[in-house]
Amino acid sequence: MRERRYKEDIMKNLTLEHIAQVCNGTYYGPEGKKQEEVQSIITDSRKAEPGTLFVPIVGERVDAHKFIPLVMEAGALATLSEKVLENADFPYIKVESSLQAVKDIAEFYLEQLQIPVVGITGSVGKTSTKEVIASVLKEKYRTLKTQGNFNNELGLPLTVFRLREEDEIAVLEMGISDFGEMTRLAKIAKPDTCVITNIGTCHLENLGDRDGVLKAKTEIFGYLKKDGHIVLNGDDDKLSTVKEYEGIKPVFFGMEPDKDIYADEIVSRGLKGMTCRIHVGGEFFTADIPMPGRHMVYNALAATAVGRIYGLTLEQIRHGIETLEAISGRFHMIETDRFLIVDDCYNANPMSMKASLDVLKDGSGRKVAILGDMGELGENEAALHAEVGVHAANCGIDVCICAGPLAANIAEKAKENPKLTVICEPDRDHLLAHLDSYVKPGDTILVKASHFEKVVAKLHEL
Repeated sequence: MRERRYKEDIMKNLTLEHIAQVCNGTYYGPEGKKQEEVQSIITDSRKAEPGTLFVPIVGERVDAHKFIPLVMEAGALATLSEKVLENADFPYIKVESSLQAVKDIAEFYLEQLQIPVVGITGSVGKTSTKEVIASVLKEKYRTLKTQGNFNNELGLPLTVFRLREEDEIAVLEMGISDFGEMTRLAKIAKPDTCVITNIGTCHLENLGDRDGVLKAKTEIFGYLKKDGHIVLNGDDDKLSTVKEYEGIKPVFFGMEPDKDIYADEIVSRGLKGMTCRIHVGGEFFTADIPMPGRHMVYNALAATAVGRIYGLTLEQIRHGIETLEAISGRFHMIETDRFLIVDDCYNANPMSMKASLDVLKDGSGRKVAILGDMGELGENEAALHAEVGVHAANCGIDVCICAGPLAANIAEKAKENPKLTVICEPDRDHLLAHLDSYVKPGDTILVKASHFEKVVAKLHEL
């Protein structure tokens, strides 16, 4: 273990005294420790090490306060606590709420760094858009991006805590499921640039309809910097209604020449990706996007808009787009001796499921879709699943395997195409038991459902 970390490992202005002030906490411990600087902030007790501040989150199943002794034994500098810790022989900060404290600390820390923030939200495509934007910006800047699904009121602060003074720009994904959440996220991030990918049908159980989704997503503008930028999908019927926000006019991207940034000459290279020509202010360039699907063209357009805002050349933008790396669970292709598996099981909603089916049709061999239930769709969940079934029936695939009570609605509509083989299983476990009899060597198999990683793993074994 190093006695002293390299400069780039040190967080800025995060003494225990500062942290106590920022989160309205009460410091307990030796006075001499107050001025010591925190080197990392964690919620996972297994990551404890010297210099760590532990934040014990009270969850539905586990109260992480029980891990405080283990964390301190591992050499952590201090811990937060919602409880008075009797006979504690280590520094701790008593707070009302660990979750609120972690948000307050993140807001303060990001303000210390004074680096530009690109905030990304939308119903579908947040993560893939984030990846393309980060891939572009890294051509010119040291760029930190949200990892995995760390995009909520706990995940966003944990992403912020990974930032260091040497970082030059942050690309932060922001996901919500209810009104008010985006305001709380935006208060932390205070984005210089807001990107919204689209307005879909996710989280309708809380947001009501797409107008509700639009209202909730655009809460991000509430903390947009005064000299900031707004980047919107101009082909989305809801986003196209956003004309300006406090004098800031959006940059619109899309597939028509009336948009500020647009694409034409779009060619699918099957599962190898897309090629398109991107137009920016009278100039253009051709880019080979290394991931399939028309939605990836939209992601490239958003990245182009952000790249221009931050002074990148068209060549830098093109290179950033073309060097994009795939991430697990997001249309990640796995080639085995028997199949080409398309792992797209990170999450699922009607818009993304239809888009994935459209890409699958360009696969080789039999085109097999394995689809599961989509959650958080509200009272119209059966109808929204049925819409996917209609799409599956007409998109040119060969086999549609549906697992789950809601996915049965997909199967019912898919059966309207007599040429399409449709299989319906009651749940994932029944699917796993029969999977080997449904697939054949040479198949291209799409797995599109939340928490179907076991299905991908089983296919890999076959």
